[in-house]
Amino acid sequence: MQVLVLAGGLSAERDVSLRSGRRVAEALRTARPDWQVIERDVDATLLAELAADAPDCVVPLLHGSAGEDGAVRDVLECLGLPYVGSRAAASRLAFDKPVAKTLVRRAGLATPEAVALPHATFRELGAPGVMAALERGIGFPLVVKPARGGSALGVSIVREAAELPAAMVGAFAYGDVAMLERFVDGTEVAVGVVETPDGPVALPAVEIAADGGFYDYAARYTAGTTEFHVPARLDDAVAKAAAEAALTAHETLGLRDWSRSDLIIDAEGTPWFLEVNVAPGMTETSLVPQALAAAGIDMGAQMAALVERAVARV
Repeated sequence: MQVLVLAGGLSAERDVSLRSGRRVAEALRTARPDWQVIERDVDATLLAELAADAPDCVVPLLHGSAGEDGAVRDVLECLGLPYVGSRAAASRLAFDKPVAKTLVRRAGLATPEAVALPHATFRELGAPGVMAALERGIGFPLVVKPARGGSALGVSIVREAAELPAAMVGAFAYGDVAMLERFVDGTEVAVGVVETPDGPVALPAVEIAADGGFYDYAARYTAGTTEFHVPARLDDAVAKAAAEAALTAHETLGLRDWSRSDLIIDAEGTPWFLEVNVAPGMTETSLVPQALAAAGIDMGAQMAALVERAVARV
């Protein structure tokens, strides 16, 4: 079996992707020493190499717009190559946060009220008018984030109107559309989902307690800056509700093989859906590897099972 792990790319999350790819490749080599596992960046020579020497399976670990918007997966499908993870169409739905929130809300999940605001609209309407409308419609505090992206890049918590213009500039630095979402105070958790022969299964929830109170890029990928509790310190009923929310998001959006949903658990124990990831980070500080370990599942064995699942689909 020849397995190609795609990592890197040109998105703002390139470094994280490279770390994820390296760790997954090493885990696969350990779990399946009989396989040939190759790590590969994305460049103009990739498609020619794939056409000349097609691997048995591709594991796309490209984070951000380069890998989670479905484009690379579309190309892999055109080439007839099996790959681990959600299909291109489902990836596009999940990667667009306002679209994903609309769909999971229709499925019955709680998700904070939000407005998607393109850069041109914000500029044309003017900051004062937009801030007044937001204060009436959503209220402060709120969270400003790029509508498409990950790793908390460009994300800000805005507690008063004066902070909004700078937060919008930060979000627009990573995309043309910003999403402004009602802030929900509570416990931040991440719930991974992996598919098995018996169907999708939720992994133990990972509770996130960032030292600065905000799980930003530095808190995600700098060891020692965030405390994790696995499984999360939740009542059994709340933990079950969080698991069901992640499974509902996975199934509603038509995801495949694996995903990770990010949730906030409020004081009443309600899980609020924030977003879902189709190519979860797999670095030393990432959440899905911690959840797999808590469930007693070897990461390499799980990834190998997903590879075999992908190959069997062809």
